[in-house]
Amino acid sequence: MLTARPPGMESPLSRPALLALSLLLLLALYLARRRRAGGNNRKYPPVAGTVLHQLLNFGRLVEYQTELARRYRTFRMLTPTCNYVYTVEPANVEYILKTNFANYGKGVMTHDVLEDLLGDGIFNVDGAKYSSAVFRDTAAELAAIVAAAARGDGERVDIADLLMRSTLDSIFNIGFGVNLGSLSGCSKGGAAFARAFDEASEQVLYRFFDLFWKVKRLLSISSEAAMKRSVRTINGFVYAIIDRKIEQMGRNHQEFAKKEDILSRFLLERERDPGCFDNKYLRDIILNFVIAGRDTTAGTLAWFLYVLCRNQHIQEKIAEEVRAATATGDRDVGAQELVACLTEGAIGKMQYLHAALTETLRLYPAVPIDVKYCFSDDTLPDGYAVKKGDMVNYQPYPMGRMEFLWGTDAKEFRPERWLDDDGVFVPESPFKFTAFQAGPRICLGKEFAYRQMKIFAAVLLHLFRFEMWDADAAVGYRPMLTLKMDGPLYVRASSRRR
Repeated sequence: MLTARPPGMESPLSRPALLALSLLLLLALYLARRRRAGGNNRKYPPVAGTVLHQLLNFGRLVEYQTELARRYRTFRMLTPTCNYVYTVEPANVEYILKTNFANYGKGVMTHDVLEDLLGDGIFNVDGAKYSSAVFRDTAAELAAIVAAAARGDGERVDIADLLMRSTLDSIFNIGFGVNLGSLSGCSKGGAAFARAFDEASEQVLYRFFDLFWKVKRLLSISSEAAMKRSVRTINGFVYAIIDRKIEQMGRNHQEFAKKEDILSRFLLERERDPGCFDNKYLRDIILNFVIAGRDTTAGTLAWFLYVLCRNQHIQEKIAEEVRAATATGDRDVGAQELVACLTEGAIGKMQYLHAALTETLRLYPAVPIDVKYCFSDDTLPDGYAVKKGDMVNYQPYPMGRMEFLWGTDAKEFRPERWLDDDGVFVPESPFKFTAFQAGPRICLGKEFAYRQMKIFAAVLLHLFRFEMWDADAAVGYRPMLTLKMDGPLYVRASSRRR
């Protein structure tokens, strides 16, 4: 799957010049690091290239990293200031995320790269704030849109776009008490915000490999000029939401105090202690909730439906399981009646659906590569040394494709690999299946992410049968912080009603 580099992402040099520079940089840095490390008998990971090689392969970055991981389970890419160390060894992942997790964190470089977009907020979502009721309501609204398209001969549906808008509406409703109206298409501001957020997310990832990004930001040119435009759009939208909430609080404080959304609670807390945080802090909280609550679940659901269009027998099996779990059988039920049947007990019975979503995350993890900063010299369990200042990456996307971890059928979509003989879901080690991180840093919203995805998937597959609009269409991804499809996912939906 390949994707072209978008406008504003041009390399500062031509491809031949980059190739020549990469070779020179590789040689110079390798010799310099070898001299510095001489005599200490430390074994460093093999050098697989330089940061310029990654820049050249930016449009297919995770495939490039997968190719390297098949050659070297742990390797490094050289930069002028540090090593980028990558690993697919579960023992190393456990060491980084659990055994010696205090030595591996975000660090100054990661903070600098991400600050313009995500500020000082956390990336994980507090799962306790999610509400299944909101997910059910939004899923029913989504089903109505798909049903309208399915009538007659069936219209072409961009299901990836609908899922992104659905989850954006959900997270704004739950987190900030705002009915965004993105799914209904009534919010032009919401659509502009979503586009700017995606573009900024891509530009942020590009910074990790662009040696000149700080210079370009200072001069406001090329990719960094686009970044500033995106951030202006994002900030204008988010600060307007905060201002409206503050205005609501001033108009009717008694009613406002009853609100359950996260933003309202923060504003009430600030009223009690005015100096505890400012609007910039609230902005950071909102954007971190958006990337955790929208991008991850919507992206996974889009890949899930894409794979099911290619595997109709799996799609049918899930639909049968949903009918059995909700006790709807062959009855002709509508979306509203169906979502009422999606109780916690019913959702818990959907073991095959849970396995299929997990298999999707194995092959298409929401965060394809995760980076940690090494705070002091260390040695990983596989015997390779890392230095203070190195950026140590574990790689969920390549790990899902490693035969030494998953067997010779690692590339195949096979939900059964997650089920025992009785059809009950059996989890793998989180240091092998790293879609939700692990150890002290495990994603707090994991179970609620599954709940959201299962509700959406159950509603859609109970009511509709999906197939690719163009059977030969190729689907790629955008190189972003999350694994988002590059462009539309056009499907044909047909009613399952008999």
